[in-house]
Amino acid sequence: MANEESVDARTAEALLRRFEPVIRFTKGEWFYPMDCEPYVDACSLWVARPGEDALCVVPAGELTLERLAQQPEDTTGAVHYLKIPNPKEGEDRGRRARRSHTNPDWPKETFRAGRGRLARVGYVSRLADALFSLALLARGRVPGGDVEGGRVLYGRFMEEGQRFRYHGHVVRQDGWIVLRYWLFYAFNDWRSNVFGANDHEADWEKIFVYLSESESGEVRPEWVAYAAHEETGDDLRRRWDDPELEKVGEHPVAYACAGSHATRYFRGEYLTELAFPLPRVLSAVRRIARRFWYVTLRQYADEDYKEKPYEQFTIPFVDYGRGDGWSVGPGQDREWDPPRLMNPLPSWVSGYRGLWGLYTRDPFEGEDAPAGPMYNRDKTISREWFDPVGWAGLDKVPTRAEELEVITGRQAEIEERRAFLRSELREKSSRLKALGMDAEATRNQSHLSKLHGDQTRHIEDLSKEVETLRAQLSDDEVLAESLKDHAERLRDGERPPAHAHIMHATRPVSEAETHAGRVAQLWASISITLVLVTLILIIAYERSHLLSALVFAIAMFAFIEAGFRRRLARFIVSVNVALAVVGALVLLEHYFWSVIVLAVLAVGLYILWENLRELGR
Repeated sequence: MANEESVDARTAEALLRRFEPVIRFTKGEWFYPMDCEPYVDACSLWVARPGEDALCVVPAGELTLERLAQQPEDTTGAVHYLKIPNPKEGEDRGRRARRSHTNPDWPKETFRAGRGRLARVGYVSRLADALFSLALLARGRVPGGDVEGGRVLYGRFMEEGQRFRYHGHVVRQDGWIVLRYWLFYAFNDWRSNVFGANDHEADWEKIFVYLSESESGEVRPEWVAYAAHEETGDDLRRRWDDPELEKVGEHPVAYACAGSHATRYFRGEYLTELAFPLPRVLSAVRRIARRFWYVTLRQYADEDYKEKPYEQFTIPFVDYGRGDGWSVGPGQDREWDPPRLMNPLPSWVSGYRGLWGLYTRDPFEGEDAPAGPMYNRDKTISREWFDPVGWAGLDKVPTRAEELEVITGRQAEIEERRAFLRSELREKSSRLKALGMDAEATRNQSHLSKLHGDQTRHIEDLSKEVETLRAQLSDDEVLAESLKDHAERLRDGERPPAHAHIMHATRPVSEAETHAGRVAQLWASISITLVLVTLILIIAYERSHLLSALVFAIAMFAFIEAGFRRRLARFIVSVNVALAVVGALVLLEHYFWSVIVLAVLAVGLYILWENLRELGR
C-alpha cells in the first residue's frame, strides 16, 4: 500500500459527512447499519484449530475492540471467529424480538415475497436448487437458533439507544481521494427471512465514493461504487453525472437488498444466480448441443445464444432491493449518527484477521461469517482495502483534472517513438535495398548459390522487420490523431457515454416478470417433485414401454412449462424443428446407401455441368 496516502481525521470526517450515502431498505428488513463496538462487546471470541474442538478464548462480556485486536491463541491453521449470545438466555427478550415490529424504532411492515424465484427459471435450475437445499443438511450452516439470537441481540441494541452508523475510512491513491463507507450489520438473514442463498452472523458491506482534487484544493465527486452480487471491476461503478445514478443533493442513493444487504443502483428485484461448473464431459456435450441448435439450425440465436467459456449449473435466488421500507441518510426517515472513523487506522481493523461471526466450516463459505474491512476469509488483505482504485477498475482512468496532462504526456511519448521508428525504417530500408542489389548480382551463378541463399533468407527476415516497423508507425499515427481529437473534445466539455465502461449491466427484473400468476408460482414450486414422482412411476410400472413413456412425460412437462412461461408458440416451432431433424436422421438410417449413391451422383453431375460450361465458352 505504498501508493496510498493517509488523510487526517478532521478532513476525513468532513468529506465522509459531505458525501455520505442515502440507503433505502426493503419492508421487513430486520437489521440496519450499526456501530460494530456493541456487537463485539456482546460476543465471545473462539478459535478453531485443525482436528480440534473449537475453544472459547474470550467469553461474552469480556471482549472489547482493543482485546479483539490482540487475536489470542494464534497458531498455524487457526481460525478465529466471534459468536453471538445464545438466544435462550431470556424468554421475554425472545418474545420482544419476535414482536419487534411493534417497536417504534423498527418498521412495522413485514416482508412479502414477490413472484416465486423458481418461476423465473427452468427445470435444470430448479433441480440444482433442490440439490443445493439438500446439501444444507450436510454442509455447515448457521442454525435457526442463531438467527433468533441475532434478532434478540439487535433488538437489545435498539432498546439501548443504538441507531444508524457507518465506519468511514479515507485514503488517497493514484490521484484519487477514496471515501470508503463500511456498513456493519449484526446478521445476514437472507436465507431464513427472504429465501435467499445463505445466512451468516455479521455482515460487512461497502460503498466507495471517488473524488478528484483540483490544484486549488477543491474536491469533486466523479465515481461511486457499490458492492453487489455478480459484479466486479468496471461493472461496480457508476459515473457521478450518470443520469441513472439517483442522488439526494451530494448524497448517492443505494438500495439495500433484504437480508443480504447487497447494494444496488436501482430499486427492484434482482435475479441472482449461484454458478457451479459442470463436469467437463457434460459441459462439452451441452456446448455442442447449444451450438447445433442456435448456430446451425439458427433457432432464436439473436435472443438467447452466447458463447460461454464454460458451462455451469445455476441456482436462482432473488435479491429484493425494493426501497419501500426505511430510508437512512441525510433528510431521510432516519439520519446517520457521526461515523466511527478509521483515520488513523485503529488496531482492531489491522490486528484482527478472523471472522466476525460463526465459523460453520461450510465448504462453499456462504454460511461462514465474513472477515473485517481489511481482510478476506483466508486472512489475506482484500483488494478493496489495498487497491480501492483498481478494485473498481479505476486504475486505468485518470481524474478529470489529470486527463489533458495524461494525453499530453502520451502524445510526447508517441512522437518520440515515431521519430525512433522513422530512423529505424530509414536504416533498415536502406539496408534492405542494398541486400536486394546483392541478391540480384549473385542470382544464377552456381559458385555463389550458397551466398545467394543466405542473402534471400536475410532479405525475408529484414523485410518482415520493416513491415512490422511500418505497421507500428501507422498505428502510432492513427493513435496520435485520435488522442488529438479526444483532447479537443475534452476541452470542449464533451464526455464519453456514461455507461461506456460497463460490460455487464445488472438490472432488476421487469414488472411483467415480477407479477406472475399464482398458478405459475405453484407449478414452479411443485414441478421438480412431480418430475421425480413421474420418473419413479414410469420405472415401476412402464418398463416395457420405458422410452416412449419417458418421451411422452418430457414432452408433457415441457409443454406445460412453455405455457406458464408464455413461450408456447416458440415451443411448438422448436418441437417441429426437432421432429424434422429426428425424421431426417431416421430416413438417413433406413436409406443410408441410397442417400450416399444419390449424393455422389449429384456431385458428379454438378462437376460435369461446370466442366461443360467452361468448354462451351
